[in-house]
Amino acid sequence: MSFRLALFTGGVLLALLGFAMLIPAFLDLADGVPNATAFFMGSFISLFIGTSLFISNKDNFTSLSIREGFLITTSSWLLLSLAGALPLYYSDLNLSYTDAYFESLSGITTTGSTVLSGLDSMSRGVLLWRSILQWIGGIGIIAFGIVLLPFLKIGGMQLLQTESSDRSDKFIPQTRHLVSRLIYVYIILSFACFVTYYLLGMSGFDAVNHAMTTLSTGGYSTHDLSFGYFDSWPLQLAATFFMLLGGLPFVLHVRYIFMHQSAYQFDEQVKGFCLIVVVTSIPIILWLLYHHVSTFSEAFVLTAFNVMSVITTTGYASTDYTAWGPFTTGIFFFLTYLGSCAGSTSGGLKVMRLLVFLKGSKQQMNQLIYPNGIFQSFYQGRPVDNSLLINVIGFISFYVLLNAFITLALTWVGLDVDTALSGAATAIANVGPGIGDIIGPSGNFSTLPDDAKWVLCLGMFLGRLEILTVLILFSPRFWKN
Repeated sequence: MSFRLALFTGGVLLALLGFAMLIPAFLDLADGVPNATAFFMGSFISLFIGTSLFISNKDNFTSLSIREGFLITTSSWLLLSLAGALPLYYSDLNLSYTDAYFESLSGITTTGSTVLSGLDSMSRGVLLWRSILQWIGGIGIIAFGIVLLPFLKIGGMQLLQTESSDRSDKFIPQTRHLVSRLIYVYIILSFACFVTYYLLGMSGFDAVNHAMTTLSTGGYSTHDLSFGYFDSWPLQLAATFFMLLGGLPFVLHVRYIFMHQSAYQFDEQVKGFCLIVVVTSIPIILWLLYHHVSTFSEAFVLTAFNVMSVITTTGYASTDYTAWGPFTTGIFFFLTYLGSCAGSTSGGLKVMRLLVFLKGSKQQMNQLIYPNGIFQSFYQGRPVDNSLLINVIGFISFYVLLNAFITLALTWVGLDVDTALSGAATAIANVGPGIGDIIGPSGNFSTLPDDAKWVLCLGMFLGRLEILTVLILFSPRFWKN
Protein backbone atom coordinates (compact mmCIF):
# COMPACT_ATOMS: atom_id res chain seq x y z
CA MET A 1 0.00 0.00 0.00
CA SER A 2 1.38 3.39 -1.04
CA PHE A 3 1.22 6.10 1.61
CA ARG A 4 2.73 8.48 -0.93
CA LEU A 5 -0.46 8.44 -2.98
CA ALA A 6 -2.50 9.47 0.07
CA LEU A 7 -0.03 12.25 0.90
CA PHE A 8 0.05 13.39 -2.73
CA THR A 9 -3.75 13.53 -2.96
CA GLY A 10 -4.02 15.32 0.38
CA GLY A 11 -1.42 17.85 -0.76
CA VAL A 12 -3.30 18.63 -3.97
CA LEU A 13 -6.61 19.09 -2.14
CA LEU A 14 -4.99 21.19 0.58
CA ALA A 15 -3.37 23.48 -2.01
CA LEU A 16 -6.69 23.89 -3.82
CA LEU A 17 -8.36 24.78 -0.52
CA GLY A 18 -5.62 27.34 0.09
CA PHE A 19 -6.39 28.98 -3.25
CA ALA A 20 -10.12 28.96 -2.37
CA MET A 21 -9.34 30.95 0.81
CA LEU A 22 -8.12 33.82 -1.35
CA ILE A 23 -11.69 34.49 -2.55
CA PRO A 24 -13.10 35.53 0.87
CA ALA A 25 -9.72 37.14 1.64
CA PHE A 26 -10.01 39.61 -1.24
CA LEU A 27 -13.71 40.12 -0.49
CA ASP A 28 -12.95 41.17 3.08
CA LEU A 29 -9.99 43.20 1.84
CA ALA A 30 -12.30 45.10 -0.50
CA ASP A 31 -14.74 45.65 2.38
CA GLY A 32 -11.92 46.90 4.60
CA VAL A 33 -12.47 44.11 7.13
CA PRO A 34 -9.51 42.88 9.25
CA ASN A 35 -10.55 39.27 8.62
CA ALA A 36 -8.74 39.47 5.28
CA THR A 37 -5.51 38.88 7.20
CA ALA A 38 -6.95 35.70 8.73
CA PHE A 39 -7.78 34.30 5.31
CA PHE A 40 -4.37 35.22 3.89
CA MET A 41 -2.71 33.46 6.83
CA GLY A 42 -4.87 30.37 6.40
CA SER A 43 -4.20 30.38 2.66
CA PHE A 44 -0.43 30.65 3.13
CA ILE A 45 -0.32 27.77 5.64
CA SER A 46 -2.53 25.55 3.48
CA LEU A 47 -0.62 26.32 0.28
CA PHE A 48 2.75 25.77 1.93
CA ILE A 49 1.84 22.40 3.49
CA GLY A 50 -0.20 21.28 0.47
CA THR A 51 2.51 22.17 -2.05
CA SER A 52 5.16 20.49 0.08
CA LEU A 53 3.15 17.26 0.25
CA PHE A 54 2.41 17.46 -3.47
CA ILE A 55 6.01 17.98 -4.59
CA SER A 56 7.67 15.55 -2.18
CA ASN A 57 5.28 12.70 -3.06
CA LYS A 58 4.81 13.29 -6.77
CA ASP A 59 5.07 10.09 -8.78
CA ASN A 60 3.58 8.34 -11.77
CA PHE A 61 0.67 6.67 -9.99
CA THR A 62 -1.07 4.19 -12.27
CA SER A 63 -3.12 2.10 -9.85
CA LEU A 64 -5.21 2.47 -6.77
CA SER A 65 -6.10 -0.33 -4.39
CA ILE A 66 -9.23 -0.42 -2.30
CA ARG A 67 -7.17 -0.05 0.88
CA GLU A 68 -5.57 3.08 -0.55
CA GLY A 69 -9.07 4.33 -1.31
CA PHE A 70 -10.04 4.03 2.35
CA LEU A 71 -6.88 5.82 3.48
CA ILE A 72 -7.09 8.63 0.91
CA THR A 73 -10.74 9.35 1.67
CA THR A 74 -10.33 9.55 5.44
CA SER A 75 -7.06 11.49 5.42
CA SER A 76 -8.27 13.98 2.81
CA TRP A 77 -11.45 14.84 4.72
CA LEU A 78 -9.45 15.20 7.92
CA LEU A 79 -6.86 17.51 6.31
CA LEU A 80 -9.48 19.71 4.68
CA SER A 81 -11.50 20.14 7.88
CA LEU A 82 -8.36 21.00 9.86
CA ALA A 83 -7.24 23.57 7.30
CA GLY A 84 -10.72 24.98 6.82
CA ALA A 85 -10.79 25.96 10.49
CA LEU A 86 -7.69 28.19 10.23
CA PRO A 87 -9.33 31.37 8.85
CA LEU A 88 -12.17 31.06 11.37
CA TYR A 89 -9.68 30.62 14.22
CA TYR A 90 -7.57 33.64 13.19
CA SER A 91 -10.59 35.85 12.45
CA ASP A 92 -12.15 38.48 14.69
CA LEU A 93 -14.83 36.00 15.79
CA ASN A 94 -12.70 35.12 18.83
CA LEU A 95 -13.44 31.42 18.41
CA SER A 96 -11.58 28.71 20.25
CA TYR A 97 -10.02 26.13 17.96
CA THR A 98 -12.73 23.71 19.11
CA ASP A 99 -15.44 26.03 17.80
CA ALA A 100 -13.51 26.84 14.64
CA TYR A 101 -12.96 23.17 13.88
CA PHE A 102 -16.59 22.32 14.67
CA GLU A 103 -17.76 24.99 12.21
CA SER A 104 -15.27 23.86 9.57
CA LEU A 105 -16.06 20.16 9.87
CA SER A 106 -19.78 20.89 9.92
CA GLY A 107 -19.26 22.80 6.69
CA ILE A 108 -17.04 20.34 4.83
CA THR A 109 -19.31 17.42 5.80
CA THR A 110 -22.33 19.52 4.70
CA THR A 111 -23.91 19.01 8.12
CA GLY A 112 -24.83 22.64 8.74
CA SER A 113 -24.70 22.66 12.54
CA THR A 114 -23.26 25.97 13.70
CA VAL A 115 -21.77 27.59 16.79
CA LEU A 116 -22.06 31.08 15.31
CA SER A 117 -24.69 33.70 15.99
CA GLY A 118 -25.00 37.27 14.78
CA LEU A 119 -24.61 36.17 11.15
CA ASP A 120 -26.42 39.26 9.86
CA SER A 121 -23.59 41.51 11.09
CA MET A 122 -20.71 39.16 10.29
CA SER A 123 -18.08 39.90 7.64
CA ARG A 124 -18.97 38.77 4.14
CA GLY A 125 -15.71 36.86 3.86
CA VAL A 126 -16.55 34.61 6.82
CA LEU A 127 -20.08 33.98 5.53
CA LEU A 128 -18.78 33.19 2.05
CA TRP A 129 -16.10 30.87 3.44
CA ARG A 130 -18.71 28.81 5.30
CA SER A 131 -20.66 28.45 2.06
CA ILE A 132 -17.54 27.55 0.07
CA LEU A 133 -16.70 24.81 2.57
CA GLN A 134 -20.14 23.27 2.09
CA TRP A 135 -20.01 23.62 -1.69
CA ILE A 136 -16.62 21.89 -1.81
CA GLY A 137 -17.85 19.20 0.57
CA GLY A 138 -20.88 18.62 -1.63
CA ILE A 139 -18.96 17.84 -4.81
CA GLY A 140 -16.46 15.84 -2.77
CA ILE A 141 -19.13 13.56 -1.35
CA ILE A 142 -20.71 13.07 -4.80
CA ALA A 143 -17.39 11.91 -6.24
CA PHE A 144 -16.75 9.75 -3.16
CA GLY A 145 -20.20 8.18 -3.32
CA ILE A 146 -20.33 7.49 -7.04
CA VAL A 147 -16.70 6.79 -7.93
CA LEU A 148 -15.13 5.20 -4.86
CA LEU A 149 -17.89 3.74 -2.66
CA PRO A 150 -19.00 1.15 -5.24
CA PHE A 151 -15.52 -0.39 -5.10
CA LEU A 152 -15.38 -0.23 -1.32
CA LYS A 153 -18.80 -1.94 -1.16
CA ILE A 154 -19.78 -0.06 1.98
CA GLY A 155 -23.28 -0.99 3.06
CA GLY A 156 -24.47 -2.19 -0.33
CA MET A 157 -23.02 0.76 -2.24
CA GLN A 158 -21.88 -1.60 -4.99
CA LEU A 159 -25.40 -1.05 -6.33
CA LEU A 160 -24.09 2.32 -7.53
CA GLN A 161 -21.49 0.58 -9.72
CA THR A 162 -21.40 2.17 -13.15
CA GLU A 163 -21.49 -0.07 -16.18
CA SER A 164 -17.99 0.97 -17.27
CA SER A 165 -16.36 0.44 -13.88
CA ASP A 166 -13.59 -2.08 -13.46
CA ARG A 167 -14.51 -4.36 -10.56
CA SER A 168 -11.03 -5.62 -9.77
CA ASP A 169 -9.26 -4.89 -6.50
CA LYS A 170 -6.48 -3.12 -8.40
CA PHE A 171 -7.75 -0.79 -11.07
CA ILE A 172 -6.47 2.08 -13.20
CA PRO A 173 -8.95 4.84 -12.49
CA GLN A 174 -11.02 5.52 -15.60
CA THR A 175 -13.00 8.16 -13.74
CA ARG A 176 -11.80 11.52 -15.08
CA HIS A 177 -14.59 11.63 -17.64
CA LEU A 178 -17.28 10.85 -15.06
CA VAL A 179 -15.88 13.22 -12.42
CA SER A 180 -15.57 16.08 -14.92
CA ARG A 181 -19.20 15.60 -15.90
CA LEU A 182 -20.30 15.48 -12.27
CA ILE A 183 -18.46 18.74 -11.57
CA TYR A 184 -19.97 20.33 -14.68
CA VAL A 185 -23.50 19.35 -13.65
CA TYR A 186 -22.86 20.53 -10.09
CA ILE A 187 -21.70 23.93 -11.32
CA ILE A 188 -24.61 24.27 -13.78
CA LEU A 189 -27.22 23.44 -11.13
CA SER A 190 -25.56 25.77 -8.62
CA PHE A 191 -25.60 28.59 -11.16
CA ALA A 192 -29.24 27.90 -12.03
CA CYS A 193 -30.08 28.02 -8.32
CA PHE A 194 -28.23 31.33 -7.95
CA VAL A 195 -30.08 32.91 -10.89
CA THR A 196 -33.44 31.67 -9.57
CA TYR A 197 -32.82 33.03 -6.08
CA TYR A 198 -31.64 36.35 -7.47
CA LEU A 199 -34.64 36.76 -9.75
CA LEU A 200 -36.98 35.94 -6.87
CA GLY A 201 -35.64 38.74 -4.69
CA MET A 202 -32.43 37.68 -2.93
CA SER A 203 -29.45 40.01 -3.05
CA GLY A 204 -26.55 38.83 -5.19
CA PHE A 205 -24.48 37.92 -2.14
CA ASP A 206 -27.32 35.99 -0.47
CA ALA A 207 -28.12 34.23 -3.73
CA VAL A 208 -24.52 33.08 -4.21
CA ASN A 209 -24.23 31.74 -0.67
CA HIS A 210 -27.59 30.01 -0.56
CA ALA A 211 -27.10 28.49 -4.01
CA MET A 212 -23.88 26.86 -2.79
CA THR A 213 -25.44 25.58 0.42
CA THR A 214 -28.65 24.39 -1.27
CA LEU A 215 -27.13 22.15 -3.93
CA SER A 216 -24.63 20.79 -1.42
CA THR A 217 -27.58 20.14 0.94
CA GLY A 218 -25.47 21.83 3.61
CA GLY A 219 -27.84 24.46 4.97
CA TYR A 220 -25.51 27.24 6.10
CA SER A 221 -27.23 30.61 5.79
CA THR A 222 -26.11 34.22 5.88
CA HIS A 223 -28.81 35.08 8.42
CA ASP A 224 -29.61 33.92 11.95
CA LEU A 225 -33.21 33.22 10.90
CA SER A 226 -31.92 30.91 8.16
CA PHE A 227 -34.33 30.77 5.21
CA GLY A 228 -37.08 32.25 7.37
CA TYR A 229 -35.34 35.62 6.98
CA PHE A 230 -36.68 36.01 3.44
CA ASP A 231 -40.35 35.29 4.30
CA SER A 232 -41.08 34.46 0.68
CA TRP A 233 -43.15 31.53 -0.54
CA PRO A 234 -41.69 31.64 -4.08
CA LEU A 235 -38.16 31.45 -2.62
CA GLN A 236 -39.12 28.58 -0.33
CA LEU A 237 -40.67 26.63 -3.22
CA ALA A 238 -37.58 27.28 -5.37
CA ALA A 239 -35.36 26.07 -2.53
CA THR A 240 -37.53 22.99 -2.15
CA PHE A 241 -36.99 22.16 -5.83
CA PHE A 242 -33.22 22.64 -5.74
CA MET A 243 -32.90 20.70 -2.46
CA LEU A 244 -34.75 17.90 -4.25
CA LEU A 245 -32.18 18.03 -7.07
CA GLY A 246 -29.38 17.91 -4.50
CA GLY A 247 -30.97 14.87 -2.85
CA LEU A 248 -31.30 12.86 -6.08
CA PRO A 249 -28.51 10.67 -7.54
CA PHE A 250 -26.26 12.93 -9.58
CA VAL A 251 -25.62 10.20 -12.11
CA LEU A 252 -29.23 10.68 -13.22
CA HIS A 253 -28.58 14.41 -13.68
CA VAL A 254 -25.52 13.56 -15.79
CA ARG A 255 -27.57 11.20 -17.95
CA TYR A 256 -30.29 13.81 -18.40
CA ILE A 257 -27.97 16.70 -19.30
CA PHE A 258 -25.36 14.87 -21.38
CA MET A 259 -27.33 11.96 -22.82
CA HIS A 260 -30.82 13.50 -22.81
CA GLN A 261 -32.11 10.43 -20.99
CA SER A 262 -34.74 10.99 -18.31
CA ALA A 263 -34.26 7.98 -16.02
CA TYR A 264 -35.69 9.51 -12.85
CA GLN A 265 -39.06 7.82 -13.22
CA PHE A 266 -37.45 4.38 -13.64
CA ASP A 267 -35.11 4.55 -10.65
CA GLU A 268 -36.43 2.60 -7.66
CA GLN A 269 -34.56 4.76 -5.19
CA VAL A 270 -36.05 7.97 -6.61
CA LYS A 271 -39.56 6.52 -6.57
CA GLY A 272 -39.10 5.33 -3.00
CA PHE A 273 -37.73 8.73 -1.97
CA CYS A 274 -40.66 10.62 -3.52
CA LEU A 275 -43.13 8.21 -1.91
CA ILE A 276 -41.63 8.84 1.53
CA VAL A 277 -41.82 12.62 0.99
CA VAL A 278 -45.51 12.42 0.03
CA VAL A 279 -46.47 9.95 2.77
CA THR A 280 -44.82 12.02 5.50
CA SER A 281 -45.97 15.40 4.15
CA ILE A 282 -49.70 14.62 3.98
CA PRO A 283 -50.22 13.97 7.72
CA ILE A 284 -48.17 17.09 8.59
CA ILE A 285 -50.35 19.24 6.32
CA LEU A 286 -53.51 17.73 7.82
CA TRP A 287 -52.15 18.25 11.34
CA LEU A 288 -51.46 21.93 10.64
CA LEU A 289 -54.92 22.43 9.16
CA TYR A 290 -56.67 20.55 11.96
CA HIS A 291 -55.01 22.69 14.59
CA HIS A 292 -55.77 25.87 12.62
CA VAL A 293 -52.09 26.71 12.32
CA SER A 294 -52.41 27.99 8.77
CA THR A 295 -54.31 27.96 5.50
CA PHE A 296 -53.83 25.08 3.07
CA SER A 297 -51.42 27.02 0.84
CA GLU A 298 -49.34 28.08 3.83
CA ALA A 299 -49.41 24.58 5.29
CA PHE A 300 -48.34 23.13 1.94
CA VAL A 301 -45.37 25.49 1.49
CA LEU A 302 -44.19 25.16 5.10
CA THR A 303 -44.45 21.38 4.99
CA ALA A 304 -42.86 20.94 1.57
CA PHE A 305 -39.92 23.18 2.44
CA ASN A 306 -39.17 21.78 5.89
CA VAL A 307 -39.74 18.13 4.98
CA MET A 308 -37.43 18.46 1.98
CA SER A 309 -34.89 20.33 4.08
CA VAL A 310 -34.75 17.58 6.70
CA ILE A 311 -34.96 14.49 4.49
CA THR A 312 -32.22 15.80 2.17
CA THR A 313 -30.22 16.67 5.33
CA THR A 314 -29.94 20.30 4.18
CA GLY A 315 -31.03 21.76 7.50
CA TYR A 316 -32.58 25.05 6.39
CA ALA A 317 -35.37 26.28 8.64
CA SER A 318 -38.19 28.60 7.62
CA THR A 319 -39.80 28.27 11.05
CA ASP A 320 -39.39 26.31 14.27
CA TYR A 321 -41.25 23.19 13.19
CA THR A 322 -40.77 21.61 16.62
CA ALA A 323 -43.39 24.10 17.88
CA TRP A 324 -46.02 22.41 15.71
CA GLY A 325 -46.45 19.65 18.27
CA PRO A 326 -45.03 16.24 19.24
CA PHE A 327 -46.64 14.40 16.31
CA THR A 328 -44.91 16.46 13.61
CA THR A 329 -41.70 16.56 15.65
CA GLY A 330 -41.70 12.75 15.66
CA ILE A 331 -42.01 12.66 11.86
CA PHE A 332 -39.15 15.10 11.43
CA PHE A 333 -37.03 13.05 13.82
CA PHE A 334 -37.65 9.95 11.68
CA LEU A 335 -36.71 11.88 8.53
CA THR A 336 -33.51 13.05 10.25
CA TYR A 337 -32.25 9.47 10.42
CA LEU A 338 -33.36 8.51 6.94
CA GLY A 339 -31.76 10.92 4.48
CA SER A 340 -32.45 10.81 0.75
CA CYS A 341 -30.70 9.06 -2.17
CA ALA A 342 -27.31 7.42 -2.43
CA GLY A 343 -25.11 9.16 -4.99
CA SER A 344 -26.38 12.59 -3.91
CA THR A 345 -24.94 15.28 -1.67
CA SER A 346 -27.21 14.32 1.23
CA GLY A 347 -26.31 12.31 4.33
CA GLY A 348 -28.37 9.91 6.40
CA LEU A 349 -29.04 6.22 6.08
CA LYS A 350 -30.08 6.51 2.41
CA VAL A 351 -33.31 5.32 0.79
CA MET A 352 -31.47 2.69 -1.26
CA ARG A 353 -30.42 0.80 1.86
CA LEU A 354 -33.93 1.01 3.29
CA LEU A 355 -35.39 -0.47 0.09
CA VAL A 356 -32.87 -3.31 0.01
CA PHE A 357 -33.52 -4.03 3.69
CA LEU A 358 -37.30 -4.09 3.18
CA LYS A 359 -37.03 -6.32 0.12
CA GLY A 360 -34.75 -8.71 1.98
CA SER A 361 -37.05 -8.74 5.00
CA LYS A 362 -40.04 -9.56 2.81
CA GLN A 363 -38.08 -12.38 1.20
CA GLN A 364 -37.19 -13.83 4.59
CA MET A 365 -40.79 -13.63 5.77
CA ASN A 366 -41.99 -15.46 2.66
CA GLN A 367 -39.33 -18.08 3.27
CA LEU A 368 -40.62 -18.60 6.82
CA ILE A 369 -44.20 -18.95 5.62
CA TYR A 370 -43.30 -21.25 2.72
CA PRO A 371 -40.13 -23.14 3.75
CA ASN A 372 -39.96 -25.04 0.48
CA GLY A 373 -40.55 -22.02 -1.70
CA ILE A 374 -37.91 -20.24 -3.76
CA PHE A 375 -37.97 -16.47 -3.47
CA GLN A 376 -35.74 -13.82 -4.98
CA SER A 377 -35.67 -10.08 -4.35
CA PHE A 378 -34.72 -7.63 -7.08
CA TYR A 379 -33.44 -4.07 -7.03
CA GLN A 380 -33.34 -2.18 -10.32
CA GLY A 381 -33.83 -5.47 -12.11
CA ARG A 382 -30.81 -7.07 -10.43
CA PRO A 383 -31.10 -9.86 -7.88
CA VAL A 384 -30.42 -8.96 -4.26
CA ASP A 385 -28.18 -11.80 -3.06
CA ASN A 386 -27.57 -12.71 0.55
CA SER A 387 -24.11 -11.11 0.65
CA LEU A 388 -25.57 -7.77 -0.41
CA LEU A 389 -28.35 -8.04 2.16
CA ILE A 390 -25.88 -8.91 4.91
CA ASN A 391 -23.77 -5.95 3.82
CA VAL A 392 -26.73 -3.59 4.17
CA ILE A 393 -27.88 -5.08 7.48
CA GLY A 394 -24.33 -4.78 8.78
CA PHE A 395 -24.18 -1.11 7.88
CA ILE A 396 -27.57 -0.41 9.48
CA SER A 397 -26.37 -2.17 12.62
CA PHE A 398 -23.25 0.02 12.76
CA TYR A 399 -25.44 3.06 12.10
CA VAL A 400 -27.70 2.24 15.07
CA LEU A 401 -24.77 1.34 17.34
CA LEU A 402 -22.96 4.57 16.48
CA ASN A 403 -26.08 6.57 17.30
CA ALA A 404 -26.30 4.81 20.66
CA PHE A 405 -22.60 5.38 21.38
CA ILE A 406 -22.71 9.10 20.47
CA THR A 407 -25.89 9.56 22.52
CA LEU A 408 -24.35 7.94 25.60
CA ALA A 409 -21.14 9.92 25.16
CA LEU A 410 -23.12 13.17 25.01
CA THR A 411 -25.02 12.33 28.18
CA TRP A 412 -21.69 11.45 29.81
CA VAL A 413 -20.41 14.99 29.21
CA GLY A 414 -23.53 16.56 30.68
CA LEU A 415 -26.22 16.87 28.00
CA ASP A 416 -29.82 15.93 28.75
CA VAL A 417 -31.18 12.83 27.03
CA ASP A 418 -33.37 14.69 24.51
CA THR A 419 -30.55 16.96 23.37
CA ALA A 420 -28.08 14.05 23.30
CA LEU A 421 -30.36 11.82 21.24
CA SER A 422 -31.20 14.62 18.84
CA GLY A 423 -27.59 15.77 18.62
CA ALA A 424 -26.36 12.27 17.80
CA ALA A 425 -28.97 11.87 15.08
CA THR A 426 -28.29 15.21 13.43
CA ALA A 427 -24.50 14.72 13.56
CA ILE A 428 -24.38 11.21 12.12
CA ALA A 429 -27.03 11.96 9.49
CA ASN A 430 -25.33 15.32 8.70
CA VAL A 431 -28.59 17.25 8.98
CA GLY A 432 -27.71 20.39 10.97
CA PRO A 433 -30.35 21.51 13.44
CA GLY A 434 -31.58 19.08 16.02
CA ILE A 435 -34.69 19.08 18.17
CA GLY A 436 -35.29 21.01 21.37
CA ASP A 437 -34.68 24.50 22.74
CA ILE A 438 -30.86 24.24 22.70
CA ILE A 439 -29.93 22.80 19.29
CA GLY A 440 -33.32 22.99 17.57
CA PRO A 441 -34.13 25.06 14.45
CA SER A 442 -34.25 28.25 16.54
CA GLY A 443 -31.01 27.53 18.47
CA ASN A 444 -27.40 26.55 17.77
CA PHE A 445 -24.55 24.52 19.24
CA SER A 446 -22.55 27.35 20.81
CA THR A 447 -23.68 26.70 24.39
CA LEU A 448 -22.63 23.05 24.38
CA PRO A 449 -19.47 22.13 26.31
CA ASP A 450 -16.31 21.57 24.28
CA ASP A 451 -16.34 17.85 25.08
CA ALA A 452 -19.78 17.56 23.51
CA LYS A 453 -18.64 19.42 20.40
CA TRP A 454 -15.73 17.01 19.89
CA VAL A 455 -18.10 14.05 20.30
CA LEU A 456 -20.40 15.59 17.70
CA CYS A 457 -17.40 16.18 15.42
CA LEU A 458 -16.68 12.47 15.61
CA GLY A 459 -20.29 11.73 14.71
CA MET A 460 -20.26 14.12 11.75
CA PHE A 461 -16.98 12.73 10.45
CA LEU A 462 -18.02 9.08 10.73
CA GLY A 463 -21.49 9.74 9.36
CA ARG A 464 -20.24 11.62 6.31
CA LEU A 465 -17.69 8.93 5.42
CA GLU A 466 -20.16 6.06 5.84
CA ILE A 467 -18.75 4.91 9.21
CA LEU A 468 -16.90 1.80 8.02
CA THR A 469 -14.59 3.81 5.76
CA VAL A 470 -13.01 5.24 8.90
CA LEU A 471 -13.38 2.30 11.29
CA ILE A 472 -11.62 -0.08 8.91
CA LEU A 473 -8.41 1.91 9.42
CA PHE A 474 -8.28 0.71 13.03
CA SER A 475 -8.19 -2.94 12.03
CA PRO A 476 -4.67 -4.48 12.28
CA ARG A 477 -5.44 -6.65 9.25
CA PHE A 478 -5.96 -3.52 7.16
CA TRP A 479 -2.27 -2.60 7.43
CA LYS A 480 -0.95 -6.04 6.57
CA ASN A 481 0.36 -6.57 3.07
